[in-house]
Amino acid sequence: MTKEKEEAKPAVNGQALFASCAACHGQNGEKAALGKSQIIKGWDKQQVLDALNGYKNGTYGGAMKGVMTGQVATKTDAEIDALATYISNL
Repeated sequence: MTKEKEEAKPAVNGQALFASCAACHGQNGEKAALGKSQIIKGWDKQQVLDALNGYKNGTYGGAMKGVMTGQVATKTDAEIDALATYISNL
């Protein structure tokens, strides 16, 4: 019996995912979203991962918690990782 090859999944595009974030955070993460959030430009990958996963599981967030929880609720681990990689390189 021959094993079927698993199809390679396309890589998640962090830049494309960030497009929806840019409306509030700026094209380069240089804005305080709605004048309330921290500026995310300059964050390292782990800091971004901690924040996004924290928003998703309800353990992180201040003034923007309600907004951000909705933004990340449906993101997969791979999408969160891709976003964290992209944001950490802004």
